[in-house]
Amino acid sequence: MTNDALLPAAELSTARRRLRSFRVPVLIVAMAAVLVITRLLNMAVEDVPILALLMGLGTAAAAIACYAWLSRKVEARTSITELPRAGRWSSLVKGFGLGFAAFTVGITLIGILGGWSVGWGSFGALVGGFGAMASVAVNEELLFRGVVFRILSERANIVVAFVLSCLIFGFAHAVNANASLLGLLSIAIQGGSLMASAYLASRSLWLPIAIHCAWDVAEGNFFGVQNSGTEQTGLLHTVLTGPDWLTGGSFGPEASPVTWVVCLSLSAVLLLRARRNRAQA
Repeated sequence: MTNDALLPAAELSTARRRLRSFRVPVLIVAMAAVLVITRLLNMAVEDVPILALLMGLGTAAAAIACYAWLSRKVEARTSITELPRAGRWSSLVKGFGLGFAAFTVGITLIGILGGWSVGWGSFGALVGGFGAMASVAVNEELLFRGVVFRILSERANIVVAFVLSCLIFGFAHAVNANASLLGLLSIAIQGGSLMASAYLASRSLWLPIAIHCAWDVAEGNFFGVQNSGTEQTGLLHTVLTGPDWLTGGSFGPEASPVTWVVCLSLSAVLLLRARRNRAQA
């Protein structure tokens, strides 16, 4: 997956060589700890929109800095190619537009097929929620794509790495409220495949981070529907009135077959792009 230069083992101390040999558990535990800490910090200010926005953006930036530092110290990497500076902002803008559009298409189709009612929510929820979701997206992509998928793909067949990373990502949401087997499989298959495909297509984490953030913002903080089983307050308050099999029920639209089709279709497009890029490399 990556062509990062590693410091020669001869230049490393015995402790650094030993640390690098245990890079997988060390990185997973460290980045999981960063995710939990940033989540607690965001929850502490979630009732104050402007503070929630600033805290979310701040913890997202801090998580990226931690990931880069750990990659250099634990893996002895000299460059972090999955977080390139070149094209960073264009990838973030494109990814956000793509993720927001994808969820909007899905929720619109669910509404057309099953009906829904929409009322006003809170502008503050949108502002504060953007910061929180930016932090969540950054932390989850660093952990599940930056660590799990990247290292798995170096050690195993890319298809095996793809499937395993998606399943790990999905079932990590078992702690969410209203979690169900269908909901967890939905996150694994549609969300995991979409983010992994975006990573493969762009060869960086910026695109999946932006898609992930935009999807969550659109779902919970703009339309105001359940996000992975968690009740959300958004700019709008959308009540889905169709049958559970169509709307996703208490888990939310991510368990709907409509969003499965939207996400898997977009994943297919991104995988084709990844294949074309690989052929041209």
